[in-house]
Amino acid sequence: MSKKPITYKDSGVDIEAGEKLVNSIKDLVKDTHNANVLSNIGGFGGLFSADFSTYKEPVLVSSVDGVGTKLIVAFKCGVYDTVGQDLVNHCVNDIAVCGATPLFFLDYFSTGKLQQEVGYEVIKGFAKACKENGVALIGGETAEMPDIYKKGEFDLAGTVVGVVDRQHLITGSDIKKGDLLIGFKSSGLHTNGYSLARKVLFSEYDVHDTPPGFENTIGEELLQIHKSYLPHISELKKVKGVNGFSHITGGGIVGNTKRIIPDGLTLDINWNSWERPKIFNLIQETGNVPEDDMRASFNLGIGLIIVADPESLKEIESIADESGEEILQIGSVI
Repeated sequence: MSKKPITYKDSGVDIEAGEKLVNSIKDLVKDTHNANVLSNIGGFGGLFSADFSTYKEPVLVSSVDGVGTKLIVAFKCGVYDTVGQDLVNHCVNDIAVCGATPLFFLDYFSTGKLQQEVGYEVIKGFAKACKENGVALIGGETAEMPDIYKKGEFDLAGTVVGVVDRQHLITGSDIKKGDLLIGFKSSGLHTNGYSLARKVLFSEYDVHDTPPGFENTIGEELLQIHKSYLPHISELKKVKGVNGFSHITGGGIVGNTKRIIPDGLTLDINWNSWERPKIFNLIQETGNVPEDDMRASFNLGIGLIIVADPESLKEIESIADESGEEILQIGSVI
């Protein structure tokens, strides 16, 4: 008696489903391409013809990241088109604060069992944010890994590559005593602090609950898209006296901004100089979260900090006004 054959599909991997997903996203991906992209989706490598003729000493700047446990909120809500945008914008911000212009992005999407409609929504989010940031989505990987993920779960990672002339790299080395800390508002938690936020909020609320005083549900509040600051940074980095940028991610305002502060200097932050978005107050009150933990875990409503000479303030305010952004003076360098 012959044994029943066991196929790859029997083990939980559906090659045909993967091919269908690739075919379904070709137009989305192609819409992010420009003349520098030489490859189409499906090749072994993404090809990008970079023209550095206008740079004296081009420096490539890259960043890789994930979305973290914000994904669990997406699973609970059944919303899949925002987390891809979160990831692109997070990575873009990380290299923009170095002075770099992003060129291309690569994504990684892994799941236990591929659901084509979910994969399509996720990659639609990647493509949307890439197009908004002027970044080409030139490659990616979709992996089915049965037994690694629970049903309906997936994970994301992404890498962005950009370029800056070495003489225009922003490292914070010019930051000095008396420089101002100027904050741009966040759009929510962005992509950090979700393990603490979930532990606290889901002990009291369901994702579909609307807390008193809120217009959005808990799920909607937690899935607010991580904001891209690229358009603002692109203008502000030209301003004389703008000496550094800090993207506020894991570690909070102090943890991230001190990374660019020269030795011998520190931060003097007025924590009462801005009104925190309600979601942070809800987290703190619901979980009786210590203030130190709040400051170390969340952006608290400030997603980007400019470190600048006080004489640059008027020009910074003018640029912010033109883009409809409110800026906040939250402290100084001492």
